[in-house]
Amino acid sequence: MSLEENIRRVKENIALAAREAGRDPGEITLVAATKTQTDETIRAAIAGGVTVCGENRVQEMTVHLDGDAYAGAELHFIGHLQTNKVKQVVGRVDLIESVDSLRLLEAIDRQAAALAICQDVLLEVNIAGEESKSGAAPEELEALVRKALELPNVRLRGLMAIPPAGDSRQFFREMHQLFVDIKRKMSHNENDINCLSMGMSGDYMDAVREGATLVRVGTALFGPRPPLAPGA
Repeated sequence: MSLEENIRRVKENIALAAREAGRDPGEITLVAATKTQTDETIRAAIAGGVTVCGENRVQEMTVHLDGDAYAGAELHFIGHLQTNKVKQVVGRVDLIESVDSLRLLEAIDRQAAALAICQDVLLEVNIAGEESKSGAAPEELEALVRKALELPNVRLRGLMAIPPAGDSRQFFREMHQLFVDIKRKMSHNENDINCLSMGMSGDYMDAVREGATLVRVGTALFGPRPPLAPGA
């Protein structure tokens, strides 16, 4: 299938899953995970109906920005972000989805202050407690949320998670409950806290059924990723 056909199919699947859950399909945004894609492919995806691109690597993102590849779409940073690369990301993306610690949150706030902007962020939750993955533990989340709401140059928009493959639906359900709990406890900010990013190519329909508002899809749109160049 062509890229345009893949985009149409994924959007149809999102709408189907939303309707099955009694949701408005318009509540869910497809984020095209453009890791390892070329400028030309990203432009073709946007021409084919993608409205949000998500990048995992700062270096790739910078190259694509220099090539104006994301023109016409929002840009999210969805990969692990090191504090020493914050300056390359803050102010250049619409949303940082992967804020996983107080240290990173404060570094983003400092850089946003230096640019006199307010950077939108999501807090990443390690919902399954996996040692191999970053993210705040669920029991640490409320304190991190409260800290985020105190910082003047970040705007907390919601939560993000990457559950383990295979058991994802159970963890999507737990993430949605965390999201609901946080919105209730932070009711004065509930209009800002409206994003729940979860679900990828293999499980995005289940994520939608369990309450996701953003799904990050790569392979189902672009096919298997090409191998990285040696040393990349």
